[in-house]
Amino acid sequence: MSSLQQRTEVRDGMRIDFDVPIIMDDGLVLRADVFRPVKDGKYPVILSYGPYAKNLAFQDGYPSAWQRMTTKHPDVTAGSSNLYQSWEVVDPEKWVPHDYVCVRVDSRGAGCSPGFIDHFSPRETKDYYDCIEWAGVQPWSNGKVGLNGISYYGINQWHVASLQPPHLAAICIWEGAADWYRDMTHHGGILSTFWENWYDMQVKTVQYGAGERGKRSRVHGQLVCGPETLSEDELTRNRANFGDDIRAHPLDDEYHKARSPVWSKIKVPTFSAANWGGQGLHPRGNFEGFVRAASKDKWLEAHGIEHWTHFYTDYGREQQRRFFDYFLHGKDTGWSRQPKVLLQIRHPGEKFVARAESEWPLKRTKWTKFYLDPRNHGLTTKKPSGRAQLKFAAMGDGLTFLTPPLEAETEITGPSALKLFASSSTKDADFFIVLRVFTGDIKEIVFQGAIDPHTPVAQGWLRASHRKLDPKLSTPYRPYHTHDRIQHLKKGEVVQLDIEIWPTSIVVPAGHRVALSIRGKDYEYGGGSGGKLSNFKNELTGCGPFLHNDPADRPMKTFNGMTTLHFGGARSPYLLLPIVPPKKRAASARTKRT
Repeated sequence: MSSLQQRTEVRDGMRIDFDVPIIMDDGLVLRADVFRPVKDGKYPVILSYGPYAKNLAFQDGYPSAWQRMTTKHPDVTAGSSNLYQSWEVVDPEKWVPHDYVCVRVDSRGAGCSPGFIDHFSPRETKDYYDCIEWAGVQPWSNGKVGLNGISYYGINQWHVASLQPPHLAAICIWEGAADWYRDMTHHGGILSTFWENWYDMQVKTVQYGAGERGKRSRVHGQLVCGPETLSEDELTRNRANFGDDIRAHPLDDEYHKARSPVWSKIKVPTFSAANWGGQGLHPRGNFEGFVRAASKDKWLEAHGIEHWTHFYTDYGREQQRRFFDYFLHGKDTGWSRQPKVLLQIRHPGEKFVARAESEWPLKRTKWTKFYLDPRNHGLTTKKPSGRAQLKFAAMGDGLTFLTPPLEAETEITGPSALKLFASSSTKDADFFIVLRVFTGDIKEIVFQGAIDPHTPVAQGWLRASHRKLDPKLSTPYRPYHTHDRIQHLKKGEVVQLDIEIWPTSIVVPAGHRVALSIRGKDYEYGGGSGGKLSNFKNELTGCGPFLHNDPADRPMKTFNGMTTLHFGGARSPYLLLPIVPPKKRAASARTKRT
């Protein structure tokens, strides 16, 4: 066995300390790379902590994503050697020249840090806390630590901010989920298979001790998974059985709560950036965090296109730097005048129009009920009369309801909700809800999602036995389920279901139609494959890697029956949409004098 030695080089305009040891409270030594200005001084810190191997270049670990991003967005690579670009963390070459120290820590058990991998666990969150406090007192630190990063490197920011580290001065959560149950492992109570597959593809491949089975750094040629080479049995013993752990906790119990934020304890300045197209993982936590975190200073931004792209583009990076310059450097960057909410409003054809707002959801929203009409499978603002039932195979393609062609351009921006009245021939049923847009002649309009190139407008999910609501946290536009007990259905019993549909934005052109699909399985785009990315197992068919196809979670005996929707009498199912009228023109600058 060889051991890592800290070493320092001056290169590419930075002083780089490789494999700096950080000792945790249980004695374990994590390893970090520190990129800092060549000139001695005290600087604010941008820190990240996560499992993707600090020495693995973006280009080597995620070649298809890198190729797609850099081809379409040349500003990402401009002004950098791109040697130090890594997956979902900042490029130090674009931060150190602005007097920042960038610290990348390999999380416990990953990259160059030994130990037992247990993602988002209290142990990991405490490690993150200790790394922040370590960075806050180093001789090159001004005592102010900011956190920045995408996805995993955003998710765990919510968690560690709940612990209130004294040196934590600001957080930027870029497309980072928050609630381990609702955002990540169980959508409406239905198990997401993403995490088990992600573990195989993106974590086990960079586990500490992988040796030559891992990769080498293009910066210095060292193994990205540390100096030791462990056997497969040793590697297995050094990591949680992630998929089984998740399956063992089908309700929102202490396992999940320990891996989720405590919103009332998050008080640090917060910049939360969401992706409209991240249905299945990325947007919900950013909106919930903006609304529910106790921070006095908090901002929300929402954009489109691929999951990773805008974090690296000039558009995203310049916003991040203005935020951190203000809170970490104390510079007047104009951030204090930044709109509290900045939305890239989405139009068909991957067109986005920036708009400043003051709150979320938008106060001027016209919450509009579109009733489901069983006679013509329509969506109508007029409540249908008469009683009816519609049936569909409970694990099949389900039913679709359409509006007539819209008379005028219509903006839908915000969370949506669906109220249904349903029964099942078995003791349970899963509902996959898809908000869609079609042309007048019924051709679907899809969008570049965070991962998948053919995504619908928005999605929601609910397992009927998880229908219990939390009355304190539920709103008409965002039903909030407790997920703390199973309420099985009795055969033929009609139950009310209130289904959350994740936030979205789309301006629907006049003549187009809005559609609602109620399915018994994941959405599939009918226009052809979206191909594959190097870091995901499945072909992209409309939902990216965020699928719900675990047969152990959806046994045929329980879920493969007939589902019936009920209409009439006191049962008037409807889709509640956030219709946003245009902003009123600013009042005349002239004032009447009295």
